Amino acid sequence: MVEEDGFRRPLRVLVWGENKQDQEEEVRQVYPLTMHETIAAALRRLLGERARVETATLQEPEHGLPPARVAETDVLLWWGHVAHNMIADEVVDRLQHRVQQGMGLIVLHSGHLSKIFRRLMGTNCHLRWREGGDREILWPVMPDHPILRGISRPIVLSRHEMYGEPFNVPAPESLLFISNFSGGEVIRSGMCWTRGQGRIFYFSPGHETHPVYHHPAIQRVLANAVQWCAPRCPPVTLEESPQCPEGWFEQDAD
Repeated sequence: MVEEDGFRRPLRVLVWGENKQDQEEEVRQVYPLTMHETIAAALRRLLGERARVETATLQEPEHGLPPARVAETDVLLWWGHVAHNMIADEVVDRLQHRVQQGMGLIVLHSGHLSKIFRRLMGTNCHLRWREGGDREILWPVMPDHPILRGISRPIVLSRHEMYGEPFNVPAPESLLFISNFSGGEVIRSGMCWTRGQGRIFYFSPGHETHPVYHHPAIQRVLANAVQWCAPRCPPVTLEESPQCPEGWFEQDAD
């Protein structure tokens, strides 16, 4: 819930999916509803009346992210992989502005190479990877953080794609998870930043051919992250740089 004009209203959550690999038979066997609809269904169940959860995809006009829809979104979840360069720059500009105003952003798995995440991080966001069947253990390292509420032990994924260090992102403000893989690699798999008034959470699990988003603990982390990323107060920003004469702040004083 967020407060608006003195009233409490549900969070407006938008799950964005690239929706390209979702159409491949191998992926459809794991996610018959698509990945974005699977995530959205889990959030609806876990958040209930606290959130209104919708989905959008690359194939919709303006990638499902027209100005009015972005303006009313409190938290955006982003899953992309093979079509990062298809996102129009004006849409990226729009999303960056909204994050700086206070919209929360949750970037999932290969979304680390999305235009919006790279823009907000200011780096190329490259990492090591290996597609296969590694065992991944996600170790919670900041157990008192709100995103880890209800996560009392490591999350074990029996088979997953390996993501490994070095991961070229700025040092996080909070490091929530470190993952290790059966091949010996490690990665900072859950990290938080702020940009302007907006909160950002990157969470690395989520390869399309593994049932990661069906995992109850992964779903719980995402539901917690939505609540943590939600705007905390109305935006207070200067849309331009006004010239102010001496004593401007006293003109309306009693």
